[in-house]
Amino acid sequence: MGAISLKGVGKVYDGGITAVRAVDLQIGDGEFVVFVGPSGCGKSTLLRMIAGLEAITTGEVQIGGKRVNELPARDRDIAMVFQSYALYPQMTVRENISFALELRNLPKSEIVARVDEAARILDLAGLLDRKPAQLSGGQRQRVAMGRAIVRHPKAFLLDEPLSNLDAKLRVQLRAELGRLHERLGVTTIHVTHDQVEAMTLGSRVAVFSEGRLMQYDTPRALYHSPANLFVASFIGSPAMNLIAAIWADGGVRIGPLLLDVRPRDKARTPGPGTPVILGVRPEHLRWLPPGSDGTIPARVELVERLEPESYVMAMPTCSDLRVLGPEDTAAGSGSGKGVPLILRCPADELPTPKAEISVLPDPGRAHLFDPFSGEVI
Repeated sequence: MGAISLKGVGKVYDGGITAVRAVDLQIGDGEFVVFVGPSGCGKSTLLRMIAGLEAITTGEVQIGGKRVNELPARDRDIAMVFQSYALYPQMTVRENISFALELRNLPKSEIVARVDEAARILDLAGLLDRKPAQLSGGQRQRVAMGRAIVRHPKAFLLDEPLSNLDAKLRVQLRAELGRLHERLGVTTIHVTHDQVEAMTLGSRVAVFSEGRLMQYDTPRALYHSPANLFVASFIGSPAMNLIAAIWADGGVRIGPLLLDVRPRDKARTPGPGTPVILGVRPEHLRWLPPGSDGTIPARVELVERLEPESYVMAMPTCSDLRVLGPEDTAAGSGSGKGVPLILRCPADELPTPKAEISVLPDPGRAHLFDPFSGEVI
């Protein structure tokens, strides 16, 4: 069994620098989980603690129901794939893949069978006699995966394995990783800073910031039901629009509008006049002709033409409405100069740059956040 359990796992380096803060996480046997977050958020450190490459300061790690805190990496029955491939340049592909099996003194026939099986799965059969220098980046990464596969481990730990590849190859290998997991069914943890990679690969995704687990859920839940401002602004491209607002009887007031937006948790309904932050995804904003009733007046600053959808950046022209930027939301305030609203629109239904328009939010798809704690309301 390859289930992985983290209970209050933390990491504090010399000098009191905290890299990971009391993470609780349950990963089921055969599940594909992605750790995602900005650089320095602690996701790779946490992966290395699971692997046994970093000492655990607090908490407990279990693999297959067994506590492994004191076990060295070689005894945890996991296989790790690194960003740098870590192949032996003097060895052939076959020798690289079989090296760990030879150290275990497995029978020669079993080694050959396992290597041939991995080569077939990863489309490496015609490359077994080549050396790493004769391979492309994508082929080298498949060799690194093959070296992990032949061990038949309880779990795969992948530390940004696609980061060194160009965009087209990343997409190709991302799909291959997904198919490989479906075929092997081995518990997998994949670390990345790329949210698209996270959302397309993971059955569940753990979002980290500053060493804290911010939310652990399905990709769909992270996008449509973020637990806090960090997840709301980190997940999704372009990011969610965040607007300074006031809770009023019957809804939320932003500038001239009173929107019928309801808290997710009725028990946390704010009192009248309480500041809140309204979050709206770009696809949940529509543009209409200027002067339309019940809308936000705005001026188009930029149109990014893409197919099949494009993006419109529109600055509100009413003085009492402010769209918040990262600095504002981090401080729980709207003291900055404000940023434009971003709308996702069909490419054949775009306003012209500098045009005056009206922007209509969909209140049924909006989110409310506490501007001080950052938690969803």
